[in-house]
Amino acid sequence: MTLDINALKFDDKGLLPAIVQDDRTGEVLMLAYMNKDAIEKTLETNETWFYSRSRQELWNKGATSGNRQQVKRISVDCDQDTLLIQVTPQGPACHTGRKTCFFTKAMEQEESLREVVYEVIDEIADRKEYPVEGSYTTYLFNEGIDKVLKKVGEESTEVVIGAKNADKEEVSNEIADLIYHTLVLMNILDVDLSDVQQVLRKRRPKKEVLRNE
Repeated sequence: MTLDINALKFDDKGLLPAIVQDDRTGEVLMLAYMNKDAIEKTLETNETWFYSRSRQELWNKGATSGNRQQVKRISVDCDQDTLLIQVTPQGPACHTGRKTCFFTKAMEQEESLREVVYEVIDEIADRKEYPVEGSYTTYLFNEGIDKVLKKVGEESTEVVIGAKNADKEEVSNEIADLIYHTLVLMNILDVDLSDVQQVLRKRRPKKEVLRNE
């Protein structure tokens, strides 16, 4: 499916908002505005282009900083007046150097858990590249794959025991241990989470459920 630019509903200045989202984590990175030329440049280059309302000109995200955004997909909302652009960021999205422009919390009833698995993955990779004395992850890398495989087996058994005991807290803790050691194993074997996600996607039939409110 191709994007029909002529079907989009631009405002009286020829602009519409574009929400930019990290394709890997789902985190919202920034909000900017696009006109027809910016959309065409984005489609042509597979990098994000926007229209600066203050400078009144097109700008290519990362052209100066190097923090480019590789476009993975573009979706249009139901009213045809807003775009969702999912990207692979090559660096921070915000001019402050932050990963996202939305780093100031105005209200939070509880901490978001959406990115925690990716945070663990990134920390494991960091420990591999930059070993830290006393770090358990560093210890596992030093011991090698056989030690990690042993831990995966042990934690799998602990999950079974916790499940047999019908202990939700115990099962939660043991599954967390199993996931962590599995992520270390994946790092050693150069298996990315996206590799597993692609397998899961292939196994699922594509369905579109429409519900009338």
